[in-house]
Amino acid sequence: MIKAAALVLVAALAGYGIHALAQTQIDVRPVVTPMGTSSSNGVSFAWFFDSMRRTVYVCRTRERAGSALDCQARATLP
Repeated sequence: MIKAAALVLVAALAGYGIHALAQTQIDVRPVVTPMGTSSSNGVSFAWFFDSMRRTVYVCRTRERAGSALDCQARATLP
């Protein structure tokens, strides 16, 4: 009797574990949308819009080898 109850308990826990792992959890988040680019005097700019946060980002880079990409400037829209 105890073996049968233990077997039923293990089967129930295994079934619950399979059910829990089989659940799909998709994190849907809009992608940042590119708005435009410009370049002048060896410096390039690109603007991006994040619709979830209603924020515009501007990224800047220089047109030389090894230059870093700077995307820290942003403005939140009302």
